[in-house]
Amino acid sequence: MLAAHDGAPFPADACVVVSHKVVSKAEGALVELARVEVSERAATLAVELDKDPRLVQVVLDGTREIIRARRGVLICRTPHGFVCANAGVDRSNVAEGWAVTLPVDPDGSARRLRAALPGRPAVVIADSFGRAWRHGQAEVAIGCAGLRAVADERGTGDRHGRELQATVIAVADHVASAADLVRRKASGQPAVLVGGLGALVTADDGPGAATLVRAAAEDLFGA
Repeated sequence: MLAAHDGAPFPADACVVVSHKVVSKAEGALVELARVEVSERAATLAVELDKDPRLVQVVLDGTREIIRARRGVLICRTPHGFVCANAGVDRSNVAEGWAVTLPVDPDGSARRLRAALPGRPAVVIADSFGRAWRHGQAEVAIGCAGLRAVADERGTGDRHGRELQATVIAVADHVASAADLVRRKASGQPAVLVGGLGALVTADDGPGAATLVRAAAEDLFGA
């Protein structure tokens, strides 16, 4: 884990993985539910899904498109392009009566944080997403700077010389999930240092976690 840092530069092959919640809180991405004005659409969905209408309104405010609304679950496409439950809106580890939303620009947040850290380690901003056809949640990168978010191995050969056609490794998601293995959700640990990443850490910030987002036109299952 990332203990109190002494100001020395971080290792050149390291990545600081930060919980999105601490970033959202720092950037003021918090909503007081008592101040939320509920629309007719939110009120209707709240009845159908047995949810707090104020929370549904916060979800709608952070949603570009509702993919599914059934069985008490809202699956949404956010303005970032993420497809996730409740548009990433969460009430865990925040004060009663408040909800936390996703950062407006997670890649921008990662770049600013990287610039402020000694030695400019890579930075990943992580959040928990559910996965279609699988039980349980896993951490994914919603923001990234200084890390090859994906490793495209298409065109290279396998052990038998056959050309790989579809192998693109979600590096930033793997790093986010690895960090989550060493902390509990209620630990209050906002960041984890993952080392030994070698050439996956880059001098430039790179295009960020946006490269991990599949375009809606390529989504075979969301529509």
